[in-house]
Amino acid sequence: MSQTDTSSIQALSTEMSKLRQDLQLRDQLVQQLSQELFRLVKGNTNFMPQPEVSERYLNQMHALQEQLQAVEQQVSFYQEQIAARDTEIYQLRQSVQELTDRSRMLEQVVQELPQIYRRKFEERMAPVREKVTLLQRENRQLQAELQSVSYRLALRTRTASHSGIDLPNFPRTTSPQNNISAMPNA
Repeated sequence: MSQTDTSSIQALSTEMSKLRQDLQLRDQLVQQLSQELFRLVKGNTNFMPQPEVSERYLNQMHALQEQLQAVEQQVSFYQEQIAARDTEIYQLRQSVQELTDRSRMLEQVVQELPQIYRRKFEERMAPVREKVTLLQRENRQLQAELQSVSYRLALRTRTASHSGIDLPNFPRTTSPQNNISAMPNA
């Protein structure tokens, strides 16, 4: 609710209080006039109303009735405005509550998003990791086969190229340290 609405409602409430007080004061005056008139009529059996006095009282009564009617119309107008404002306030409060609930729900969703994305990422990554593991295993097997093929090819090449050359055969000794100790010191 805006500050303008609040001050407007307060102004209307103040105006209604003032009008009620005026209405009560007029009611009291009418009551007093009625009592005074009754007392005069009852106390004076020879009472003959004077035309100008009774006409003046009638004019005052008529004026008071018109004022009373005007005040009642104002009060009903202000009551309608207050009822309309109350309805508007109720609707605005409902809207605020709905928006607050929605905001809380969205906040919760935003807080859960990282976990949701992490879980979905893990779900998507599982097949990729399996595929990478399979590819690495296959790569190792292929590398092993390549080394084996390269070694065999090297052996064939060596045997094919060295088949015409006789290499000397050196006698094998039992321990390499024995050969070193048998050598003379220089």
